[in-house]
Amino acid sequence: VQLQASGGGLVQAGASLRLSCAASGRTFSNYAMGWFRQAPGKEREFVAAINWSGSNTHYADSVKGRFTISRDNAKNTVYLRMNSLKPEDTAVYYCASAAGKVVTKPFDYGMEYWGKGTQVTVSS
Repeated sequence: VQLQASGGGLVQAGASLRLSCAASGRTFSNYAMGWFRQAPGKEREFVAAINWSGSNTHYADSVKGRFTISRDNAKNTVYLRMNSLKPEDTAVYYCASAAGKVVTKPFDYGMEYWGKGTQVTVSS
C-alpha cells in the first residue's frame, strides 16, 4: 500500500490549504483513512479521520470547525481542507490508511499504513 500526500506549503495565518492523499495497492473504499500531524519537537497527533464511505468523521478539538476531511472513493483519494490556518497548525501532515472500515479512539492505533507526509507552514 502506498500513500502519497501533497498540497502542503507556506501560507499566512488565516489562509486555507487543501491536502490530498492518493492511495494505491488495495481497495481504497474498504478502509477508513486518517490525517495526523507532527510539529517540531512534539509527538505525532491525530487530526481527523473518516470511515470507509465518508458518512462518519472525527476531528481533534484543535481543528474542529476549521478542518474538513473528505474522500473520493472513485479517485482513491482522501482530502483535508484546512481553513483559518494558525501558526500552531505548522507541522508535517501524514495520511494513514486504517486496518478496517471504521476507526475509533485512539485513532493512531487503528492505522495500518502511513504516508511520508507533507509540510504545512503557517506564518503569523
